[in-house]
Amino acid sequence: MTESLFNLAVDYPLLNMFWTMMLIFIWVLWFMLLFRIIGDIFRDDDLSGWGKTGWTILVIILPFLGVFVYLIARGRGMGEREQRRAQRNEEEFRSYVQNAAGPSQSEELARLAELREKGHISATEFEQAKAKVLAT
Repeated sequence: MTESLFNLAVDYPLLNMFWTMMLIFIWVLWFMLLFRIIGDIFRDDDLSGWGKTGWTILVIILPFLGVFVYLIARGRGMGEREQRRAQRNEEEFRSYVQNAAGPSQSEELARLAELREKGHISATEFEQAKAKVLAT
């Protein structure tokens, strides 16, 4: 069946071009899947070093079998691990932005009020610092 389709594709240039494009697409798709699986193997913190080595050898030595076995055995976890990684990156980004922005006006005013109550700054110093915080 596939041989007759291939012969038909060779006989007609447009079908030959379509056939070639389809094979290139499948080839690129295969390598994308292979690299995604290898990346998932190395990024998984729950997998031991021996487990990573075993999966990598299986995927490299027997690529078709290795990829399909990996997808069957650990495919569901790939999405969950990717989602956890994205959430962790989002939290780290938000934390970085909050730290880079510095304290908010309300936090700064609360700190100044606490310093005034403890007697570390006078009322006039408090008013000057408060005016400076509110001006920014």
